[in-house]
Amino acid sequence: MWRKFILLIGIWLIPLSTGIAQDVTFDLDRIRRSTVFILQTQTIGDRPIVTCIGSGTLVSRSGLIATNAHHTVANNDCPGDRIVIALSSSNNQPPIPAYYAEVIQADEGLDLAVLQITQELNGRAIPADELTLPFVPLGDSTTVNLDDTITIVGYPDAGNQPVVSIRGTISSFVAEPSQGNRSWIKTDTNVPGTISGGGVYNNRGELIGIPTTVPVVPLVPDATCLQLDDTNNDGLINRSDRCVPIGILINALRPSNALRPLLRSASLGISIETLTTTNLQLEADGDPSFSRLLFSPSETEGMPTTIAASLPTGTDSLYLFFDYRNMTPDTIYELRVTFNGRPSPQFSLPPVRWSGGRSGLWYIGSRGLVWPNGEYQFTLLINGLASQTKSIVIGLPQEQTAIFSDISFGVESLDGQFFAFGNVLPLENIVTARFVHRNVTPGTPWAQIWYYNDTIILQNEIPWENPGLDTQLIRITGDAGAPLLPGRYRLELYLDGLLAATSDFVIAGLREGSEPKPFQNVRLTAAGNPAAAAEARPISTFPSGLSNIYALFNWEQISPGTLWTMRWSVDGIVFYQRTTPWDNEISGRNYIIQLIGKRGIPDGTYRLDILIGDKLIESVEVSVGIGQLPIDRFAELSGVQLNGLIIDAETREGIAGVTVVIISEDYSVADFTWDQSQIYTLATTDRNGRFQLDLPLQFDTPYSVVIEADGYLPIRQDGIIVDEETENPLNIVLPLSKD
Repeated sequence: MWRKFILLIGIWLIPLSTGIAQDVTFDLDRIRRSTVFILQTQTIGDRPIVTCIGSGTLVSRSGLIATNAHHTVANNDCPGDRIVIALSSSNNQPPIPAYYAEVIQADEGLDLAVLQITQELNGRAIPADELTLPFVPLGDSTTVNLDDTITIVGYPDAGNQPVVSIRGTISSFVAEPSQGNRSWIKTDTNVPGTISGGGVYNNRGELIGIPTTVPVVPLVPDATCLQLDDTNNDGLINRSDRCVPIGILINALRPSNALRPLLRSASLGISIETLTTTNLQLEADGDPSFSRLLFSPSETEGMPTTIAASLPTGTDSLYLFFDYRNMTPDTIYELRVTFNGRPSPQFSLPPVRWSGGRSGLWYIGSRGLVWPNGEYQFTLLINGLASQTKSIVIGLPQEQTAIFSDISFGVESLDGQFFAFGNVLPLENIVTARFVHRNVTPGTPWAQIWYYNDTIILQNEIPWENPGLDTQLIRITGDAGAPLLPGRYRLELYLDGLLAATSDFVIAGLREGSEPKPFQNVRLTAAGNPAAAAEARPISTFPSGLSNIYALFNWEQISPGTLWTMRWSVDGIVFYQRTTPWDNEISGRNYIIQLIGKRGIPDGTYRLDILIGDKLIESVEVSVGIGQLPIDRFAELSGVQLNGLIIDAETREGIAGVTVVIISEDYSVADFTWDQSQIYTLATTDRNGRFQLDLPLQFDTPYSVVIEADGYLPIRQDGIIVDEETENPLNIVLPLSKD
């Protein structure tokens, strides 16, 4: 029998010279086993009470989970202090609580979080390297297209049912400043609110999105929350008990690429902490609000190109712009679109977290999808309440009308040459605006209005005169020839009393050469504490094993409230990016940020970029150790997926509880001591004798295998190799003989 098995195992795992190469198929079973049910709980008295629920997805063998922030990071609606992770033991079973987890990375605005499994339910700590859980690979969400078929996976209720999978189609993409033209992926399929935080997959089984919505609990409790515990201790579970938010039906998906920075920092064990104390409190001056809604057929650098009152047949690009004030990441906003009076889910956005700053200009729209002719009404909501409404008609005959468009800003030299150009300009006493005009007849009334931080500083209305050029230049100057103050500016252009074009720009920093320099002397260093870091010299090469690196910079002429972005990357891959309003003095020295490595900062090339808007102001790059991240062999799922059935050689029945161990290429059977570090992956057969490895066998990599079961002869063999010609997935049947 042993000899027969050796022959069988040789046929099974040695590369098949006559096999046909094929792609890894969509593995729904793996996806289901990688899907978790999340319960946020709060201990009241001596018992845990469920405060929020949702779905999540294992994205690493070491227990990293991708999900939403709103049901994991403590907030007013989800005030819990522990996170319980439940998994299904089989495809037709509801989830069973198995672990505790912690939030290790989160972006509340994007409503994304990465959790790490840390404990068993009995309180025993679990080192990450002890876990060998099933997981799914992260896909590239930019590769999906309209009408692509997707599969949405998660838990459909409060944990009473097993994982479900729902097929859908990509119906549109929604653009916002936070993530560009693919800030959201829309689907034609509505899924239950409890699947929020789960997974969306392409036809290769790669995670390309996370279904996302946020419950607006106070408005319609019966529709958006459930009573799960007897929180008032009256012996009943009814409407008198705390209601757990579950959200409305979901058709919006946050793309997986938005998750990549969080997952990268979580997997590397690194984080960013700002150490400089906030000197200014940017207090809200009222409730969150939207205003000045307008439509544009396109955007450039986050600004409308022109203002449209209507658009022609065949329009495939439409953006709604609006001002916002007093917004926070906890604010819930929503867009409801109607088409000829009927709801249009394709162009609407369900309740989601706000991902912009506190105050400024925002847009939401789409491109590349034809908008059918008709009347559209856009209604913006804040925390479930209607805020502003704006309508537009698409398909009206387009006459040759007067147009202003494409406003741009710059600073001129005395001889009329531009030496700074864009939406971020240095302190100068004159700023010039250039714009395009078409079909404007002489004598047409037009006006320019300039604002500084929402206050009018110049207003001028005159008849149109132009020598025939396609562009026009207008200027704003500082008082008494002094430089214009740092801060946010806006220009509005009117034709015949109607807004025709508008754009914003920021003044920050003194001019250095032809560029604004609001951030200066950006450097990285090592020191024992922040005070010492401020005096330390810049370092460009750091040794391996450091636990923290300090980043410092000086700043000059930055108005409080100015939105700025800090972005960190390692080996060209972003692991941190945040846009926040400037909350410090106008000028100062030694703003301090700390890069922290929980297990030491991994070797690699690290880069810090500082931006205002889309403009890169300063950057610095350093190397740690060898200057390159070590290869993570578990980061991607590629190779041959192995599934098997282990049977009794005599009865031909499946054997439950058989351990199948694949030993890594660094060890042989003779070396194997059952140490976790020697194991590439392992599996245990279910009650029917079936197993599935959680990691694929990598091509052209020699593995060893150990198969053991009580009462049966063990199997041990070296030199197991697969290649691209091996059948994939590979399904085998192995008989075991009794000892």
